Amino acid sequence: MSSFVTEVLASSGKLEKDDLACKISKLSRKVEETKEEVTDMINKKYIEFIPSMEGAEELLDQVESVSKDIDLLKSCIENEVQQNLHDAVTEYAKLKQQLEKNTAVIDLLQHLQEFDTAVEEYHRALQEKNYVVAAKQHGKVTSVNALKAWKDTELPVVRALSSEITIQRENLIYHLGEEWQKLAVWKLPSTKTELTSVKSFLKTALHLNRGGSKGDESVPHALLPSILQALSIQGELHKKIKLFGQVLFKYMLKPLIIFPSLVVEVSSQPEQGAVLSLQCTETKADHPDPSQVYTKVLTVLKTLHEQLFGTNDSPQNENSKVSEILGDLIWKEMSECIIRECLVHSIPANSSQLAEYSEVIKQTEDFESSLKEMGYLAGDSTDLLKYARNVNCHFASKKCQDVIVAARKLMASEMHNTVKITPEYKLSIPKLPSPSGGEKERKESCKKSAHYDQQSLENEKQLSPNTMCLPLCRISESVQQLMDLAIQTLSEAVGSSPQCAVQLFYTVRNIFHLFYDVVPTYHKDNFLKLPHLAAIQHNNCMFIAHHLLTLGFQFKPHLPLKDGVAYFVDLVPGFRRLGAQCFVAQMNVQKAEMLERLSTARNFSNLDDEDNYSVASKAIRQVIHQLRRLGKVWQDVLPVNIYCKSIGTLLNTAISELINKIMMLEDISNMDGERLRTLCQTIIEEGPLVFNPLPEENKNKKYQEEVPVYVKKWMTLKEISMVLNANLQEIVDRWAEGKGPLAVEFSCNEMKSLIRALFKNTERRAAALAKIVK
Repeated sequence: MSSFVTEVLASSGKLEKDDLACKISKLSRKVEETKEEVTDMINKKYIEFIPSMEGAEELLDQVESVSKDIDLLKSCIENEVQQNLHDAVTEYAKLKQQLEKNTAVIDLLQHLQEFDTAVEEYHRALQEKNYVVAAKQHGKVTSVNALKAWKDTELPVVRALSSEITIQRENLIYHLGEEWQKLAVWKLPSTKTELTSVKSFLKTALHLNRGGSKGDESVPHALLPSILQALSIQGELHKKIKLFGQVLFKYMLKPLIIFPSLVVEVSSQPEQGAVLSLQCTETKADHPDPSQVYTKVLTVLKTLHEQLFGTNDSPQNENSKVSEILGDLIWKEMSECIIRECLVHSIPANSSQLAEYSEVIKQTEDFESSLKEMGYLAGDSTDLLKYARNVNCHFASKKCQDVIVAARKLMASEMHNTVKITPEYKLSIPKLPSPSGGEKERKESCKKSAHYDQQSLENEKQLSPNTMCLPLCRISESVQQLMDLAIQTLSEAVGSSPQCAVQLFYTVRNIFHLFYDVVPTYHKDNFLKLPHLAAIQHNNCMFIAHHLLTLGFQFKPHLPLKDGVAYFVDLVPGFRRLGAQCFVAQMNVQKAEMLERLSTARNFSNLDDEDNYSVASKAIRQVIHQLRRLGKVWQDVLPVNIYCKSIGTLLNTAISELINKIMMLEDISNMDGERLRTLCQTIIEEGPLVFNPLPEENKNKKYQEEVPVYVKKWMTLKEISMVLNANLQEIVDRWAEGKGPLAVEFSCNEMKSLIRALFKNTERRAAALAKIVK
């Protein structure tokens, strides 16, 4: 085994020695090659580089020599050639400037020649009243470009020419203005006259001259178109027409629109033109009729078109231009005036007249067509025609406005004028047309009713016919008229267009909203001061609320409203609350007065003193008198049940105050007791007599016997009156061990306190107090 290992190690060492020798040999060869390359590189860098470097230096010297030559040449050019060049440019600029000056002078002379020619033509045309040629020649004068170029110079000729141009323009405009004033001569009212009546406009007249007669050879027959065209060229036409239009509308067109009795009279003069004057005629109309207004306005504008703007000698485009300018200036204001003063008042008052309004629409269309033919109006549809065509909307707006105004007037009127309302009273609703599908529904309802009749489902006991009716009372006549107005407006809505019907329906709702807000505020002081008006207002609100319950359903099938609309039912609680609040406020006023009177009774104590008794008796008498006065005021006004409850409540207030004062007394003498009992008996005897709800005395006895029903403390007053005149045994017997009438009205402590005040402290009183138990 050991010999094998030895052999392995010996062979591995031998192999390693052979391998190292091979590697060393390779490295030796590489070292030699590297030495040769380094030697070659050193030779190239340091031996062969020197000749090439010397050649480059020689070339650099040559370049520097050439650069010096170039600099010398450049310096020579700058010093000699550049100086010559500058002199040449300066001379050329002077020559060019001289040439331009000569050219400008030549141009100026040419323009001066043109200016002189134009000025001569202008003066000649102006003398011949050929204003179109004069205006054109003046236009040539003002278009001389040389004057614009020399404007800033100080040449006297330029300043003189500019001044001459201005003078000639003003001269031309002056002559044109003089001729224009001769063509349209106004006769106007005095400036001190107030233009508020027909008489103030009767002196208004317009004389239209067409430019002279045939016999007047100095005035050309075509003077009018010449003036208009010359004004247009000078840019003064719009200004002249604007001033003319303002006077025309203020003194002629507007009065003709506003006053129905004013008419325009046209008197023609051969070859001289026409005269437009305003005349007065008798008429009963408060507002002008649209057809009459259109006729009067067209008469004026047609005469102007024929006599002033539409001559045969005038160019067609100039005609349309003048008419268009005048139309643009006056149309907006004139159409607004026609709408405000005429069309607004021509809107029908009820829906049955809407069909007749188509004639007004046609008249408006014809009116605008005539204006378009004469060139006064451009465009397809104007505000005037739109207003006339939108008659349904305007009818609804006018109707709504009239209804609200009428309702507001009724609400502000006096409320004391009343009408009696009976249970049989019904609103006078006109017969309404059958809604769509009504025939089918009626047949189905007839079948159902026949089916129900066969089954005999009718109850044996029937409600009274007056169960759902309003009780007998009085309401304001104005409120009845208000309900009639609401029904009339709803009836108008039934026959109107859907948009109009909806608007009218909500107007009726606004009437009731207005009543809810206006009446309590407008009559506030009277409601607090006058019990009669407070009762009437209570009835008014209940009357409105009662009919609002069914008013909407009566018109629901005939109105184009969406499902879910509340109609008028939602207003019912508010009106009931409004009526109750008004009457309760008056009740509080009466209670305050009553308590104030009772407060003067000195707490009903020490009545054995004549002075105290007199004051207390007077207070009771005043309370009874107050209740009697209220009973008379509310008699036949309030419903019977409300009347009895109201009087009963007030009487109960007085009784409660009296009982409370008696129960507070700690010591009641025999004299005090007798006089307190007298005061109680006064109320017991005279209290029922204040219940007089009906004018017939024999019918009031029933309600006077039912006083305990309406006066809560009535039996308490009777019992305390008995106690004040009773002995201890009678009181104990009436207490009946907590089961008697005294025990019903008083508690144990109250009864004991009253006994202690009435009787001295004895064994009998102690025994009686011991029996006052429940």
